[in-house]
Order: sequence, then structure tokens, then C-alpha cells
Amino acid sequence: MVETDKKAPRVINKSGTLKMEDKVAATKQTRDIAGRRMDRRNRRDRVRADAGPKEFDTITIAVDRVSRTVAGGRRMRFKALVAIGNHKNKVGIGVAKGNDVTTAVAKATSKAKKTMITFNVDGETICHETRTKVTGADVLMKPAAPGTGIIAGGTVRSIMGLTGVKNLISKSLGSTNKVNIAYAVIEGLRQQVPRKEWLGAKQDKKAEKVEKNVEADVPAEKKPAAKKAATKKTAAKKPAAAKTATKKATSKKEDK
Repeated sequence: MVETDKKAPRVINKSGTLKMEDKVAATKQTRDIAGRRMDRRNRRDRVRADAGPKEFDTITIAVDRVSRTVAGGRRMRFKALVAIGNHKNKVGIGVAKGNDVTTAVAKATSKAKKTMITFNVDGETICHETRTKVTGADVLMKPAAPGTGIIAGGTVRSIMGLTGVKNLISKSLGSTNKVNIAYAVIEGLRQQVPRKEWLGAKQDKKAEKVEKNVEADVPAEKKPAAKKAATKKTAAKKPAAAKTATKKATSKKEDK
């Protein structure tokens, strides 16, 4: 027994169990109750995968506790308002209820992803002024000069922070309900029309120059062809006229 212990020394942990050698641990396979092989998942790999760049960012604007009166008493639940965006021109909001806060936020996030909209932007501000009304909420939004920042209340500021809009002036003129204000902001962003599509809007000078050059080039290429065609027609007509003249002269001589 002494010789075997010297050849293979045992390392005992603080708990009193034998420590497995590195070679044995590398070749060991874990199996479930049915005897099937279980793949070892490294926790560090999961953390690295989760820490990657996300396409959309989410923010929880409000979490409220709501109750509903039923036959047995009151039923308490939670309502969450969540906004999602990609810091460019895509944004969405979602409202959902759940038995706990985590469930309500998860449901609201999935709804926000399904109801995302794409709106038009003029640089780092909106294209034009809008005033939208949703039930009791009335939100006024105006474009602002560079460096102004976002001058808005809590709900509007939270939603605009997830978009590419950096300069904005807004005012809530109606209800203070956060859900209705959020829907009014989304409706105002949906109504944005780019400057090119405005009625009576003038095109850029560069675009006008390009169009003029194109129009000037097209007839210049066609003119030589038209001239050639005209010369061919005249050349073809001349022999016919000479033939008719000679026929008339011969007919007069014969008459004489």
C-alpha cells in the first residue's frame, strides 16, 4: 500500500474529498441519468456572447401597479412602458401587463420590437414641425438648430434618446399620461416628410445643374444624326427632280 501511494499521490481538498488530476479532468465526460453525453458549457463564452454590440437599445420609461376588482377581491398586476431604438431612425414603444415586473417588461419589449417604425430625419433634427393628439395627450415638436439639444419632458426625452435626433424643441400641451404621450411622439415621428417631398419645394442647385447638363447633352447627340438624315433625303430627291425635268424636255421636243 505504501508503494502505490508513493507512485500516485493523492491530493485532498479542504472538504476532505480527493482532488481530480488535470489529465483525468480533461478526459472526463459528464453524462445524464439516461447515460447520454452532456456537452460542457463554458460560462465565460456565454458572458462574451452577451457582451457583444447590440443593434437595439431598450429603456423602461414607467412601471405602474394596477388593480382589477374581481369577485374574490382585487387582482394586483404590473404595467410596463418600454421604448426601443437603434440610435438612428428606428424606434418603437410597447405596453404590457404581467404578474411581476420582469414579466411585464419582457412582454412590453417584445411588443415594442413588433411595432417599430422608420421615420425621416433631417441631419440631427426632425424634418418639420408637428403637433399630434392621442386621446388626451397633445405633443408639439419643432426642429432646432445644431447645439440646441433635446428640450423636452421625461417621456419625450427618453424616446428621443434612442433615436438619432440630437436637437429638438417639444412641449406637452395636454394630458400627463406617459402612455398617451409616448404614442403621440411616435405618431409625430411617423408623420415626418423629407424636404424633397414638400409641396413647392425647390431642388438643390447641384441637382438642377445635373439635370440641365443632361438635357443639353441629349439634343447635341441627336442633331448630327438629324442633319445627316436631312442631307440623305435631299440627295435622294435631287436625282428624281432631274429625271422629271429631262422627261418634260423630251416630251416638248416630241410635240414640236
